[in-house]
Amino acid sequence: MEADASAEERAAVDAYLGPPQDGWTGGERDAETHRVGRSGHAAREQRHLLIEALHSLQAGVGWISPGGMNYVCRRLSVPPADAFGVASFYAMFATQERPKTVVHVCDDLACRVLGARELCAELETTIGPEGTPTSGGAATWQRSPCLGMCEQAPAIFAQRAGRPDVALGGATVFAVTAVSGTGSTITSAGADTAPQTWDAATRSGLRLLRRVGHADPASIDDYRANGGYEALHRALEIGPEATVTEVKNAKLMGRGGAAFPTGVKWEAVASQLAHPHYFICNADESEPGTFKDRLVMESDPFAVVESLTIAGITTGCAQGYIYIRGEYPLATDRLIHAIAEARRHGLLGADIMGRGVAFDIELRRGAGAYICGEETALFNSLEGKRGEPRNKPPFPVQRGLFGKPTGINNVETLINVLEVLRIGGDAYASIGSEGSTGPRLFCLSGHIGRPGVYEVDHGATLGEVIELAGGPTNGIKAVLLGGAAGGFVGPDRLDVRLTFEDARAGGYTLGSGVVMVLGEDTDLVDLILRIARFFRDESCGQCVPCRVGTVRQEEAILRMVAGRTIGSVNDELVLLDDIAKVMRDASICGLGQTAASAVQSAIETFGLFGSGGAA
Repeated sequence: MEADASAEERAAVDAYLGPPQDGWTGGERDAETHRVGRSGHAAREQRHLLIEALHSLQAGVGWISPGGMNYVCRRLSVPPADAFGVASFYAMFATQERPKTVVHVCDDLACRVLGARELCAELETTIGPEGTPTSGGAATWQRSPCLGMCEQAPAIFAQRAGRPDVALGGATVFAVTAVSGTGSTITSAGADTAPQTWDAATRSGLRLLRRVGHADPASIDDYRANGGYEALHRALEIGPEATVTEVKNAKLMGRGGAAFPTGVKWEAVASQLAHPHYFICNADESEPGTFKDRLVMESDPFAVVESLTIAGITTGCAQGYIYIRGEYPLATDRLIHAIAEARRHGLLGADIMGRGVAFDIELRRGAGAYICGEETALFNSLEGKRGEPRNKPPFPVQRGLFGKPTGINNVETLINVLEVLRIGGDAYASIGSEGSTGPRLFCLSGHIGRPGVYEVDHGATLGEVIELAGGPTNGIKAVLLGGAAGGFVGPDRLDVRLTFEDARAGGYTLGSGVVMVLGEDTDLVDLILRIARFFRDESCGQCVPCRVGTVRQEEAILRMVAGRTIGSVNDELVLLDDIAKVMRDASICGLGQTAASAVQSAIETFGLFGSGGAA
């Protein structure tokens, strides 16, 4: 491209990449630097920095102009058309000029039933339709999918060029205008984030969350005084093979939804002959209704760093990554601080705890793409590409990040390893049930007394978890389990046990731990339409079943809502069922395979559109 970057744009990019070294990468050109240019592998090895460089450009000037993108491409030797394809894929990047401050107002499930629609209506009255610049043109607002702050609904997230991004719960019109104003006193990522409160009864017996609300999340000394780094010390004492054995004996299953045995995954990565190995903490928590990982990262960040370090050294990795959701500014700040503190205290780097073991961590931010929670799409994003899933096999333990053996777990799975090493694998396996061991975190939101993250042993019933969170505030019409990719159950199923084996036998899902309680006056048709729209928007478009199916699913629901069906309502329901089967059987990844799950469960369970089932 011919466009040149402004001085402001160059400064924003250079703040991340450092000053250009020669004329080939954006510096001043002279006769000497024209003689040699980087090519081949030397040029391509910088590609993984692309998304963070685009983040810096966006944060500096508010959008990614042709000139700014051209400068990034020269710095990293990436073709401009390729870089534009990446930038246009992610929702947090703007390739058209817009106001420097954009306030994203969540209108997804939990926020939708707790005031988001009314908040958006007020904003339309006071500011104008979404996308309308405020007076002076410095800010605008727009609707957003779930921001991972469901316990504080309604929530907002503000991208503010030249100032820190802000995520706030309990949002009002005043809050939107406050974060938008140039004279705003809200200057830090979590200035108004309300922490979850913990009474003595709630705290009793906590394992995973025992430090949350008790230890200072910014103090490594406080973390160590509360048991921090004892698990890493034990892992170094017993060695990698014994550590894997403890995790296998614990029967720890992944907590991200797939429920794959963690010890088996670690053993598979460790046994691979190809090197280097990588380990990734998947902190791209984007499932509507899910916020447990955010709470842990904000309130106990050193636990994430320690557990990832254990995973890395156990599987033979020297490098790990935390891939965090881009809409989590406070968690990002606290993890960056925790990583730096761990390095400073010899708990990361070339010689961990003086044992001659090397492992380090880099934090990378997502940029607004739900699909990047899928592990292979996440690898592509880390490599500076569009977040599109890869075909499997080969599986990540064989060929993952940068084509090398890669282990990946989410935040909750990793911090469970600290408990496994604290009490031993066999003792951990005695908690819960035979097929679902250990404690589990559940995200309680919606019409409930005390929304928040709650820890229970596997085997607790749905009703018990709801009562732990204060019980329903307006009766129970339905409960959404597992998030938008999960399913609905009625109030007649509060006695179901929250275990993997009971969920499989009972036809429901635990997913990412979502328990969203929906009161008697909830409009379920409106919610499934929002779920359908969510999957339509978040489909990466790579495979036909998902790209087309998510659109056709939404269209069929819209026709039934409007009373303009093609044929009878029953014909539309049959069509929806066919679409669901095709997406489930033929989509490349889990997004398409589960895009119809909640919609189908709501229709079948509650007789929506006269389909039978409970009223």
